[in-house]
Amino acid sequence: MEIAAAALLAVLAALVLPRVAELFVLINATVFVSMAILALSLALIWGFGGILCFGQTAFFGLGGYAYAVAALNLGDSAYAVPIALAVPALAALALGYFMFYGRISDVYIGAITLTVSLILFNFANSTAGDQWHIGEAPLGGFNGIPSTPQLNVPGDPDATLSPQAIFVVAVLCLAACYVLAKLVLASRFGRIVVAIRENEVRAELLGHDARRYKLGIFTLGGLIGGLAGILFANCVFVSPTMFSLFYSGQVIIWVMVGGVGTLFGPILGAMLLQGLTTWAGTLPGINPNAILGVILMLAVLLLPTGLLPGATALLGRLRRRTAP
Repeated sequence: MEIAAAALLAVLAALVLPRVAELFVLINATVFVSMAILALSLALIWGFGGILCFGQTAFFGLGGYAYAVAALNLGDSAYAVPIALAVPALAALALGYFMFYGRISDVYIGAITLTVSLILFNFANSTAGDQWHIGEAPLGGFNGIPSTPQLNVPGDPDATLSPQAIFVVAVLCLAACYVLAKLVLASRFGRIVVAIRENEVRAELLGHDARRYKLGIFTLGGLIGGLAGILFANCVFVSPTMFSLFYSGQVIIWVMVGGVGTLFGPILGAMLLQGLTTWAGTLPGINPNAILGVILMLAVLLLPTGLLPGATALLGRLRRRTAP
Protein backbone atom coordinates (compact mmCIF):
# COMPACT_ATOMS: atom_id res chain seq x y z
CA MET A 1 0.00 0.00 0.00
CA GLU A 2 2.76 2.46 0.96
CA ILE A 3 4.76 1.58 -2.14
CA ALA A 4 1.73 2.18 -4.36
CA ALA A 5 1.05 5.54 -2.66
CA ALA A 6 4.71 6.59 -3.09
CA ALA A 7 4.63 5.64 -6.77
CA LEU A 8 1.39 7.60 -7.28
CA LEU A 9 2.81 10.72 -5.59
CA ALA A 10 5.98 10.48 -7.69
CA VAL A 11 4.01 10.21 -10.93
CA LEU A 12 1.76 13.15 -10.01
CA ALA A 13 4.75 15.34 -9.07
CA ALA A 14 6.64 14.41 -12.25
CA LEU A 15 3.63 15.15 -14.44
CA VAL A 16 2.22 18.30 -12.82
CA LEU A 17 5.06 20.42 -11.42
CA PRO A 18 7.17 20.77 -14.63
CA ARG A 19 4.06 22.09 -16.41
CA VAL A 20 3.07 24.75 -13.88
CA ALA A 21 6.25 25.80 -12.04
CA GLU A 22 8.69 28.50 -13.10
CA LEU A 23 12.28 27.53 -13.84
CA PHE A 24 13.65 28.88 -10.53
CA VAL A 25 11.01 26.99 -8.55
CA LEU A 26 11.68 23.82 -10.51
CA ILE A 27 15.44 23.96 -9.88
CA ASN A 28 14.81 24.52 -6.17
CA ALA A 29 12.39 21.60 -6.18
CA THR A 30 15.09 19.40 -7.71
CA VAL A 31 17.47 20.44 -4.92
CA PHE A 32 14.79 19.55 -2.37
CA VAL A 33 14.29 16.12 -3.94
CA SER A 34 18.04 15.41 -3.99
CA MET A 35 18.27 16.36 -0.31
CA ALA A 36 15.27 14.14 0.44
CA ILE A 37 17.20 11.22 -1.08
CA LEU A 38 20.14 12.12 1.17
CA ALA A 39 17.80 12.11 4.18
CA LEU A 40 16.44 8.74 3.09
CA SER A 41 19.97 7.31 2.96
CA LEU A 42 20.61 8.35 6.57
CA ALA A 43 17.14 7.16 7.61
CA LEU A 44 18.06 3.70 6.35
CA ILE A 45 21.44 3.60 8.09
CA TRP A 46 20.41 5.23 11.36
CA GLY A 47 16.74 4.46 11.78
CA PHE A 48 16.90 0.79 10.79
CA GLY A 49 20.59 -0.11 11.01
CA GLY A 50 21.15 1.69 14.30
CA ILE A 51 24.31 3.33 12.90
CA LEU A 52 24.45 7.05 13.67
CA CYS A 53 26.53 8.37 10.77
CA PHE A 54 27.47 12.01 11.31
CA GLY A 55 29.28 12.11 7.97
CA GLN A 56 26.66 11.05 5.45
CA THR A 57 27.65 14.09 3.41
CA ALA A 58 30.97 12.36 2.68
CA PHE A 59 29.15 10.00 0.31
CA PHE A 60 26.97 12.85 -0.95
CA GLY A 61 30.02 14.88 -1.93
CA LEU A 62 31.92 11.90 -3.33
CA GLY A 63 28.99 11.12 -5.61
CA GLY A 64 28.89 14.69 -6.89
CA TYR A 65 32.64 15.02 -7.42
CA ALA A 66 32.96 11.57 -9.03
CA TYR A 67 30.13 12.43 -11.41
CA ALA A 68 31.64 15.78 -12.43
CA VAL A 69 35.16 14.37 -12.89
CA ALA A 70 33.98 11.33 -14.86
CA ALA A 71 31.62 13.39 -17.05
CA LEU A 72 34.32 15.92 -17.93
CA ASN A 73 36.76 13.16 -18.84
CA LEU A 74 34.38 10.83 -20.67
CA GLY A 75 32.46 13.55 -22.49
CA ASP A 76 29.21 11.65 -21.87
CA SER A 77 27.58 12.33 -18.50
CA ALA A 78 25.24 9.33 -18.75
CA TYR A 79 28.23 6.97 -18.62
CA ALA A 80 29.60 8.90 -15.65
CA VAL A 81 26.62 7.94 -13.47
CA PRO A 82 27.69 4.29 -12.81
CA ILE A 83 31.17 5.51 -11.85
CA ALA A 84 29.70 8.17 -9.57
CA LEU A 85 27.56 5.53 -7.85
CA ALA A 86 30.45 3.10 -7.47
CA VAL A 87 32.82 5.61 -5.81
CA PRO A 88 30.70 6.44 -2.71
CA ALA A 89 29.54 2.81 -2.44
CA LEU A 90 33.15 1.57 -2.40
CA ALA A 91 34.11 4.34 0.04
CA ALA A 92 31.28 3.26 2.37
CA LEU A 93 32.35 -0.36 1.98
CA ALA A 94 35.96 0.41 2.90
CA LEU A 95 35.07 2.72 5.79
CA GLY A 96 32.41 0.35 7.08
CA TYR A 97 34.78 -2.62 6.95
CA PHE A 98 37.29 -0.71 9.04
CA MET A 99 34.67 0.34 11.61
CA PHE A 100 32.51 -2.76 11.94
CA TYR A 101 35.16 -5.44 11.65
CA GLY A 102 37.30 -3.37 13.99
CA ARG A 103 34.47 -3.58 16.56
CA ILE A 104 34.41 0.19 17.00
CA SER A 105 31.64 1.37 19.33
CA ASP A 106 28.74 3.53 18.20
CA VAL A 107 30.09 6.75 19.73
CA TYR A 108 33.38 6.44 17.86
CA ILE A 109 31.57 5.55 14.64
CA GLY A 110 29.83 8.93 14.78
CA ALA A 111 33.14 10.69 15.42
CA ILE A 112 34.97 8.81 12.65
CA THR A 113 32.32 9.46 9.98
CA LEU A 114 32.18 13.15 10.89
CA THR A 115 35.99 13.35 10.75
CA VAL A 116 36.05 11.74 7.30
CA SER A 117 33.58 14.29 5.92
CA LEU A 118 35.59 17.18 7.42
CA ILE A 119 38.83 15.79 5.96
CA LEU A 120 37.21 15.64 2.53
CA PHE A 121 35.85 19.16 3.00
CA ASN A 122 39.28 20.56 3.87
CA PHE A 123 40.97 18.62 1.08
CA ALA A 124 38.47 19.80 -1.54
CA ASN A 125 38.99 23.40 -0.39
CA SER A 126 42.76 23.09 -0.79
CA THR A 127 42.71 21.98 -4.45
CA ALA A 128 42.86 25.43 -6.05
CA GLY A 129 45.32 25.90 -8.88
CA ASP A 130 46.04 24.32 -12.23
CA GLN A 131 48.07 21.51 -10.66
CA TRP A 132 44.96 20.07 -9.02
CA HIS A 133 43.09 18.17 -11.68
CA ILE A 134 42.02 14.63 -12.55
CA GLY A 135 42.47 14.21 -16.27
CA GLU A 136 40.55 17.03 -17.95
CA ALA A 137 38.64 17.96 -14.80
CA PRO A 138 40.04 20.79 -12.62
CA LEU A 139 39.04 20.39 -8.97
CA GLY A 140 38.78 24.13 -8.46
CA GLY A 141 39.42 24.41 -4.72
CA PHE A 142 36.79 26.36 -2.80
CA ASN A 143 35.18 27.38 -6.11
CA GLY A 144 34.40 23.75 -6.91
CA ILE A 145 33.63 22.66 -10.46
CA PRO A 146 31.13 25.22 -11.82
CA SER A 147 31.35 23.62 -15.28
CA THR A 148 29.72 20.40 -14.06
CA PRO A 149 28.05 18.81 -17.13
CA GLN A 150 24.35 18.10 -16.98
CA LEU A 151 22.92 14.69 -17.68
CA ASN A 152 22.52 13.80 -21.34
CA VAL A 153 20.82 11.09 -23.33
CA PRO A 154 23.11 8.02 -23.28
CA GLY A 155 25.29 7.98 -26.39
CA ASP A 156 24.45 11.58 -27.37
CA PRO A 157 26.47 14.12 -25.30
CA ASP A 158 24.85 17.03 -27.15
CA ALA A 159 21.34 16.03 -26.04
CA THR A 160 21.48 17.35 -22.49
CA LEU A 161 18.38 17.07 -20.35
CA SER A 162 16.33 20.17 -19.62
CA PRO A 163 15.71 21.27 -16.00
CA GLN A 164 12.19 19.87 -16.34
CA ALA A 165 13.54 16.48 -17.39
CA ILE A 166 16.14 16.48 -14.59
CA PHE A 167 13.37 17.17 -12.07
CA VAL A 168 11.41 14.19 -13.40
CA VAL A 169 14.53 12.01 -13.17
CA ALA A 170 15.11 13.18 -9.58
CA VAL A 171 11.53 12.40 -8.53
CA LEU A 172 11.70 8.97 -10.13
CA CYS A 173 15.02 8.30 -8.38
CA LEU A 174 13.49 9.29 -5.03
CA ALA A 175 10.55 6.94 -5.62
CA ALA A 176 12.90 4.14 -6.72
CA CYS A 177 15.11 4.58 -3.63
CA TYR A 178 12.06 4.53 -1.36
CA VAL A 179 10.72 1.36 -2.97
CA LEU A 180 14.19 -0.24 -2.82
CA ALA A 181 14.50 0.60 0.88
CA LYS A 182 11.05 -0.85 1.61
CA LEU A 183 11.88 -4.05 -0.26
CA VAL A 184 15.24 -4.39 1.47
CA LEU A 185 13.67 -3.94 4.91
CA ALA A 186 10.95 -6.47 4.08
CA SER A 187 13.55 -9.07 3.08
CA ARG A 188 15.35 -11.48 5.37
CA PHE A 189 18.41 -9.24 5.24
CA GLY A 190 16.39 -6.23 6.39
CA ARG A 191 14.70 -8.10 9.22
CA ILE A 192 18.07 -9.25 10.53
CA VAL A 193 19.43 -5.69 10.30
CA VAL A 194 16.54 -4.46 12.45
CA ALA A 195 17.07 -7.35 14.87
CA ILE A 196 20.73 -6.35 15.22
CA ARG A 197 19.66 -2.78 15.91
CA GLU A 198 17.35 -3.98 18.68
CA ASN A 199 19.80 -6.39 20.31
CA GLU A 200 23.11 -7.08 18.62
CA VAL A 201 24.27 -9.68 21.17
CA ARG A 202 21.07 -11.71 20.85
CA ALA A 203 21.28 -11.60 17.04
CA GLU A 204 24.86 -12.89 17.12
CA LEU A 205 23.90 -15.65 19.56
CA LEU A 206 21.33 -16.73 16.97
CA GLY A 207 24.14 -17.15 14.45
CA HIS A 208 24.07 -13.85 12.53
CA ASP A 209 27.30 -11.98 11.85
CA ALA A 210 26.34 -8.44 12.86
CA ARG A 211 29.41 -6.98 11.18
CA ARG A 212 28.41 -8.29 7.76
CA TYR A 213 24.84 -7.01 7.97
CA LYS A 214 25.91 -3.61 9.28
CA LEU A 215 28.42 -3.35 6.46
CA GLY A 216 25.73 -4.20 3.91
CA ILE A 217 23.22 -1.58 5.08
CA PHE A 218 25.99 1.03 5.48
CA THR A 219 27.18 0.43 1.91
CA LEU A 220 23.63 0.71 0.58
CA GLY A 221 23.22 4.01 2.44
CA GLY A 222 26.46 5.27 0.91
CA LEU A 223 25.23 4.34 -2.56
CA ILE A 224 21.93 6.21 -2.09
CA GLY A 225 23.79 9.20 -0.63
CA GLY A 226 26.01 9.24 -3.73
CA LEU A 227 22.93 9.26 -5.96
CA ALA A 228 21.71 12.34 -4.08
CA GLY A 229 25.05 14.00 -4.83
CA ILE A 230 24.73 13.25 -8.55
CA LEU A 231 21.30 14.85 -8.72
CA PHE A 232 22.43 17.84 -6.67
CA ALA A 233 25.35 18.36 -9.08
CA ASN A 234 22.87 18.54 -11.96
CA CYS A 235 20.81 21.36 -10.48
CA VAL A 236 23.53 23.39 -8.74
CA PHE A 237 27.22 22.51 -9.19
CA VAL A 238 29.88 20.54 -7.38
CA SER A 239 31.71 22.37 -4.57
CA PRO A 240 33.38 21.56 -1.22
CA THR A 241 30.25 22.67 0.64
CA MET A 242 28.77 19.28 -0.25
CA PHE A 243 31.07 17.83 2.45
CA SER A 244 30.46 20.63 4.94
CA LEU A 245 29.42 20.40 8.55
CA PHE A 246 26.39 22.54 7.68
CA TYR A 247 24.90 19.81 5.48
CA SER A 248 26.01 17.08 7.92
CA GLY A 249 24.02 18.74 10.68
CA GLN A 250 21.02 19.50 8.49
CA VAL A 251 20.48 15.93 7.32
CA ILE A 252 20.48 14.69 10.94
CA ILE A 253 17.89 17.35 11.84
CA TRP A 254 15.71 16.31 8.89
CA VAL A 255 15.72 12.69 10.02
CA MET A 256 15.09 13.57 13.68
CA VAL A 257 12.22 15.92 12.89
CA GLY A 258 10.69 13.57 10.33
CA GLY A 259 10.97 10.52 12.56
CA VAL A 260 13.86 8.13 13.19
CA GLY A 261 12.79 4.59 12.34
CA THR A 262 10.61 5.62 9.40
CA LEU A 263 11.39 6.10 5.71
CA PHE A 264 8.75 8.61 4.64
CA GLY A 265 9.21 10.78 7.75
CA PRO A 266 12.76 11.93 6.90
CA ILE A 267 11.68 12.63 3.31
CA LEU A 268 8.83 14.76 4.64
CA GLY A 269 11.13 16.44 7.16
CA ALA A 270 13.70 17.29 4.49
CA MET A 271 11.08 18.79 2.18
CA LEU A 272 9.32 20.83 4.89
CA LEU A 273 12.43 22.16 6.60
CA GLN A 274 14.14 23.08 3.33
CA GLY A 275 11.04 24.94 2.22
CA LEU A 276 10.77 26.71 5.56
CA THR A 277 14.43 27.77 5.72
CA THR A 278 14.36 28.91 2.08
CA TRP A 279 11.31 31.05 2.78
CA ALA A 280 12.87 32.39 6.01
CA GLY A 281 15.99 33.37 4.07
CA THR A 282 13.91 35.83 2.05
CA LEU A 283 12.75 37.70 5.19
CA PRO A 284 14.82 40.68 6.36
CA GLY A 285 16.66 40.24 9.64
CA ILE A 286 15.85 36.53 9.94
CA ASN A 287 18.55 33.90 10.36
CA PRO A 288 17.34 30.61 8.80
CA ASN A 289 19.81 28.60 10.90
CA ALA A 290 18.34 30.04 14.10
CA ILE A 291 14.86 29.00 12.93
CA LEU A 292 16.19 25.52 12.19
CA GLY A 293 17.59 25.31 15.72
CA VAL A 294 14.30 26.40 17.27
CA ILE A 295 12.40 23.82 15.20
CA LEU A 296 14.79 21.09 16.36
CA MET A 297 14.31 22.01 20.03
CA LEU A 298 10.52 22.13 19.66
CA ALA A 299 10.51 18.81 17.83
CA VAL A 300 12.60 17.14 20.53
CA LEU A 301 10.40 18.55 23.32
CA LEU A 302 6.96 18.20 21.73
CA LEU A 303 7.42 15.35 19.24
CA PRO A 304 10.33 13.24 20.50
CA THR A 305 9.45 10.40 18.13
CA GLY A 306 9.32 12.70 15.12
CA LEU A 307 6.69 14.37 12.97
CA LEU A 308 5.34 11.32 11.16
CA PRO A 309 5.16 8.93 14.15
CA GLY A 310 3.68 11.71 16.29
CA ALA A 311 1.01 12.53 13.72
CA THR A 312 0.21 8.82 13.29
CA ALA A 313 -0.16 8.36 17.05
CA LEU A 314 -2.39 11.46 17.30
CA LEU A 315 -4.65 10.24 14.51
CA GLY A 316 -4.85 6.86 16.20
CA ARG A 317 -5.99 8.43 19.47
CA LEU A 318 -8.57 10.59 17.71
CA ARG A 319 -9.89 7.56 15.84
CA ARG A 320 -10.28 5.59 19.06
CA ARG A 321 -12.09 8.46 20.78
CA THR A 322 -14.55 8.96 17.93
CA ALA A 323 -15.15 5.26 17.36
CA PRO A 324 -18.62 4.08 18.43
